[in-house]
Amino acid sequence: MKSLVVTTDHKLEVVDLPVPEIGDDCVLTRTIASGICNGTDMKILHGEFKGINQYPCLLGHEAVGEVIAVGKKVKRFKKGDRVMVPFLETDTDGKYAGYYSFWSGYSEYTVARDYEVMMEEGKGPGHPEFWDAYYTQQVLPDDIDPVEGVMIITFCEVLAAVRNFGFDRESRVAVFGAGPVGMTFIRLMKLLGVQTVISVDVLEEKRKEAKRAGADAFVNSSTEDVVQNIRRLVPEGVDYVLDAVGVNGIINTAMYLLKENGQICVYGICPEKEMQLSWKDAPQNWTLRFLHVPVKEQQAAAFPQIVEWVRQGNIILGDYISHRVPFSQILDAFEMVEKHVPTKKIVITYE
Repeated sequence: MKSLVVTTDHKLEVVDLPVPEIGDDCVLTRTIASGICNGTDMKILHGEFKGINQYPCLLGHEAVGEVIAVGKKVKRFKKGDRVMVPFLETDTDGKYAGYYSFWSGYSEYTVARDYEVMMEEGKGPGHPEFWDAYYTQQVLPDDIDPVEGVMIITFCEVLAAVRNFGFDRESRVAVFGAGPVGMTFIRLMKLLGVQTVISVDVLEEKRKEAKRAGADAFVNSSTEDVVQNIRRLVPEGVDYVLDAVGVNGIINTAMYLLKENGQICVYGICPEKEMQLSWKDAPQNWTLRFLHVPVKEQQAAAFPQIVEWVRQGNIILGDYISHRVPFSQILDAFEMVEKHVPTKKIVITYE
């Protein structure tokens, strides 16, 4: 099978790997689609994701695959199911066929594991074989397009973050970044009834998209004074500033926007790991929070609500996808991201 590798000199390469063998509590999946994550994938590619420095490695954490073989103990999955977030099981060194795995979703074949069977056999949380990522391996309903279903992974991650950060109906939130993740935050916050959501982005063409997602206002940070415009809308300051893109400077800008006891929530992954922090213009009491890796149980718990909203028409998955690119052109797709070609989610498809 083919898979995508980041080499030791931080280049992308398509390589041949053996098709995985499955254990009794696993299923083998043939990959249908994988989403490119402009945050995680690109930071790993360039060696900028904190805590990940093992190369060469396999990429991809937004895959959907069809079950084509089932281990004899499996209960949660059956042949023909479309499963979200399958990956390649690794050896004790964290490798698959000599490559480190983060999380190998661009492989043509991957594996999902029945964590309920593992628990029944005493291999639950705390056991060396157990990984909390198994919680996120959910069966995609038959009435949802499996290619568009890649976006459900992002929606589950973001809804888990919304709940973790504590946004509620009384909140006023300024969201920096109107890419796929920022738009997902905006849509979910408005579905949850968040009082005021202000979108901030450098591209004017994002204004219409942000309003469509539900934003109450949009500020073009390349042509407008962000602080002045947001303070005019919310004179007392916002409860939360959310960095959904990964730019450290947003943290200092946020100081001017917060109300007393406000929070700066950093979800976007910045390549720089340090900065000069100035809180001279912040309120007396404020909080800075980072959430770069969603809590997997929370992500799994978000799945039923996201599916319900999709079925109700409150989330149109296709609205968040701009390109569907065959795996044979995966290097070209990543080149689009590298060159900052305006995109939404790019989804890789497999024959």
